[in-house]
Amino acid sequence: MLQLSDTQTKNALPFQPLVEALRTMFREGCEMPVRHHHTMGVPDKADATLLLMPAWQSGAYFGVKLASVFPSNADMGIPAVSATYLLSDGTTGAPLALVDGGELTARRTAAASALAADYLARKDVKTLTMVGTGRLSANLVEAHCATRQIETVYLWGRNFEKAQENARDLSATLGLNVIAEQSLQKAVGQADIVSVATLSNAPLVKGEWLPEGCHLDLVGGFTPNMREADDTAITRSRVFVDTRAGAMKEAGDLTIPLANGTLKPEDVVADLYDLTRGENPGRTSNQEITFFKSVGAALEDLAGAILAYENSKELHSA
Repeated sequence: MLQLSDTQTKNALPFQPLVEALRTMFREGCEMPVRHHHTMGVPDKADATLLLMPAWQSGAYFGVKLASVFPSNADMGIPAVSATYLLSDGTTGAPLALVDGGELTARRTAAASALAADYLARKDVKTLTMVGTGRLSANLVEAHCATRQIETVYLWGRNFEKAQENARDLSATLGLNVIAEQSLQKAVGQADIVSVATLSNAPLVKGEWLPEGCHLDLVGGFTPNMREADDTAITRSRVFVDTRAGAMKEAGDLTIPLANGTLKPEDVVADLYDLTRGENPGRTSNQEITFFKSVGAALEDLAGAILAYENSKELHSA
């Protein structure tokens, strides 16, 4: 059985092939049960959470991501979240690979946004604004650049010094013109794509700032109480999601507008199943604003783990 470290997982998942692997998996589909969510007691500390996310394609591969959240780890200066992905043979059940779950999750999440943007962003986009300076931001910048000819990236974060540092690092590693921006309004107003990956519980991006023809990509919020864009962003946009079942239940950027009447269920135009299968064309004009919300799906982990295994297997046998 292959065991892939975080670096090996990253190297096995270049973004262009990963975007195509997700496109194929959404188009073909797979079995994806509701994820298991278990609370675990930890002596003298806050309760921990165990998440199990299984998925399979009959006769091909099956896998499960095991993720744990130990909130009290923050008091000890160690990461609260750990994740591992076990990929197995769909005909014999034999374990094939143990893949680093953190790197897999970060890259497949960014690739899903890039896949959506391939249908929803204008073909001639040149500028990307990245809101957030966490682990996902660098992945999102690289992934969006894999599907569009981005020339300039504006980077905004609550800590401007960290944004400047990240901008220098991204400029060096990706060979892009990355500029740290102090004004979020200015950063959003000059963007063709606005990608947001934060842990905000209150809207950061105001719909009135969105320029005509831009694409808004919301990634960070993953609970019904988290929100990255306001109601005006909803009313000015055509709304798309990664999966209807996940995003319309788990994402505050949708559940709150649904609850207050700003958004109706039928206003959600399409998800990635519809887009990849040609059941919806995505963007229909250069003037409209498109809004994409993702919360992640086990299907994406399976597609990424298969690609990582197949690429690593070839290197291992070479």
